[in-house]
Amino acid sequence: MRKDLLGIRDLSQEEIFCFLEAAKKQKEKVKNRHLRGNSLTGASIATLFYENSTRTKMSFLLAAEYLGAYADDLNISTSSVAKGETLIDTGLTLEAMGVNAIIIRHSMVGSAHLLAQNVKCSVINGGDGSNEHPTQALLDIFTMWEHMHEFKGLNVTIVGDVANSRVARSNIFALNKLGAKVIVAGPATLLSGNMCAFGVTVTTNVADAVKNADVVMGLRVQLERHKACQFPSLHEYAHFFGINTELLKHTRKDAIIMHPAPVNRGVEISSGVMDCEASVIYRQVENGVAMRMGILETLINK
Repeated sequence: MRKDLLGIRDLSQEEIFCFLEAAKKQKEKVKNRHLRGNSLTGASIATLFYENSTRTKMSFLLAAEYLGAYADDLNISTSSVAKGETLIDTGLTLEAMGVNAIIIRHSMVGSAHLLAQNVKCSVINGGDGSNEHPTQALLDIFTMWEHMHEFKGLNVTIVGDVANSRVARSNIFALNKLGAKVIVAGPATLLSGNMCAFGVTVTTNVADAVKNADVVMGLRVQLERHKACQFPSLHEYAHFFGINTELLKHTRKDAIIMHPAPVNRGVEISSGVMDCEASVIYRQVENGVAMRMGILETLINK
C-alpha cells in the first residue's frame, strides 16, 4: 500500500476496493462505541486546513480517536502560518513532533502532492483547490456500493457547479475506473469545456440527464470560486437546475439522492428532496467517518 492518498486519479481499481472493504470493517464502530478498538494506539494525526471545513476535518479527527490514535487540528489562523511559515516547513515541523499522518486542505492545486514529496509521514488530501477530494469520492462510492452493490452499468448523474468541483472530478475518476456511466449537468457556465475528455456525457438539460439515473448527486454552488456572475440569480438556478420532487419523477424508482454538503437548501436541492426517503446525504456523513477510519488504519499500519 502506498504511503499517501493524494488523488483518485492515482489509484487502481484494486486499491479503491481495498479502501471500500476497509470502510466496511469500520462501519459498525461509528454507530456503536463499544466496538471501537485501539488499532492505532500510539499513532498521531494532525489536520492542516487552510480552507474551512466541517465534515472532512471533524470526521478525520473522530476517526482517529475511534481507532485509539491522538488527533489534533492545527488552527491556521493562530499558527506560525500567520507569521509567514511555508507549507513545507509547517509539514516538517509536524513530522519532527512525531505526527504519523497529516490531512491537508489547501486552495492551491497540487498542495498535497508538494507536501507528500517533502515529508516521510503519510499525507492525505482533504481537497486541493478545484483539483481533487479523494476521501469524499471514496465515501461517496462506498455509499453507492452499500445501496447498489455493484458499479458496472450504474447510471450516475452529477448536477451543479461541476467546473469548480473537486468532488465531481474525484467521483468521475472513481466511477470511470469502476465501470459506471456518468452524466454531468448544469448551466453551461458551470460546465468545463474539457469535461468530455473525462469520459462523461455533458448536458445543460437536467431533466434529460436524470432519466433512468440510479444515483443523482447535487453539488454546492461554489460562489467563492466564481470570478464573475455565472447565472442570473440563485432563484433562477434553483428553478432550472435544482433537484426537486418533480425532477425525481424521471429517475429510477429506487434511485438515491446524494450531495457532498454543505447543502444550500432550496438552491441545489429542495428541502422536500433532501429530507425524503431516497436521500442518503446524512448516510454519506456517517460513511465519511467509517471511510476515514479505514483510510487512516490502512495507511498508518501499512
